[in-house]
Amino acid sequence: MDASDELRAKQLLQEELGAEVAISLSHEIGNIGLLERENATILNASLTEAAQQMVSGFQQSLSVNGIENAHIYLSQNDGTLMTAEYARRFPVLTIASGPTNSVRGASFLCGIEDALAVDVGGTTTDIGVLTKGFPRESSLVAQIGGVRTNFRMPDLLSFGLGGGTRIRGLGAEPQVGPDSVGYRLSKEGLIFGGEVLTASDVAVAVGQAQIGDAQKVAHLPADDVQRVYQKMTVMVEEAIDRMKTSAEPVPAILVGGGSILLPDQLQGVSEVIRPENYEVANAIGVTIAQVSGQIDRIYANETRTREEILEDCQQLATAEAVRAGALPETVKIVDIEEVPLAYLSGNAVRMRAKAVGELFPVAARAIRG
Repeated sequence: MDASDELRAKQLLQEELGAEVAISLSHEIGNIGLLERENATILNASLTEAAQQMVSGFQQSLSVNGIENAHIYLSQNDGTLMTAEYARRFPVLTIASGPTNSVRGASFLCGIEDALAVDVGGTTTDIGVLTKGFPRESSLVAQIGGVRTNFRMPDLLSFGLGGGTRIRGLGAEPQVGPDSVGYRLSKEGLIFGGEVLTASDVAVAVGQAQIGDAQKVAHLPADDVQRVYQKMTVMVEEAIDRMKTSAEPVPAILVGGGSILLPDQLQGVSEVIRPENYEVANAIGVTIAQVSGQIDRIYANETRTREEILEDCQQLATAEAVRAGALPETVKIVDIEEVPLAYLSGNAVRMRAKAVGELFPVAARAIRG
């Protein structure tokens, strides 16, 4: 509720070690839960040096290739962008940013803001939930390397089914994955002249996909490959069911190069959507991304009215979005959550707010001052 002690500690450390030293503050990173917030802050601090090297590497690569005036933005795990400087300070927010780009790209490609996004790659399938055009945030404790943390993470479900997934056994009990030949599919898959039976081979054998040479899988028993394909389909349907919040069918947007494996009808799905350019949804998602700011605070209602708390919460989220690189006049509040905390005195309430705005290029920011 009060960050003054952390801010004072930061001041003392900077006086002793210099203003340039990287310091992670728990009130800027984690949510409610002391131990989990400490873990999240330690993880962020541990990643700081790697983030510095990564950003410096990008900058050096651009310079070597004669690109001097470009500024670097990185995607974060809520489907938005952040400046390179912000990424240096909060590298933990890049964890799981890849799949969220696909979720955002899926929404953009078909103009739907509320749906499931199913991203099938060469190794895994990632399923996310679109809410108002952004990936749904997980409400569960995030475990990173077995350590409980509570920083922001997207609500994603990943499992081992992709274009290069290995298939073992074509009898009554076939095994689908979880390992994959990955990028070696074009050399090792049967349809490309290799010797490894993969999910792509099965999809071609049942007539779902048209890639490679179908004659190279024509010898596979029809009943056996159909059984494997049915198992692959059930894996996706069960994962979709786990991500839904109700029994009602919902639209599912299929993206990623491996999405050609999936059928046009899935149980629990009202409509299967395959947008144009589905295979590059991930790249599109990061290029159209906006910039966001998010806060999670506890307020005591004894000295403030509810309206004052709401206003303060929205202002803090807006300021955080601007700090991350958003154009101030485009920032708007897209989500706000209010949770009364009966176990704390003073009519305490937990406020969470998210603000989103358009990208404010560094060069334009410098001109405006």
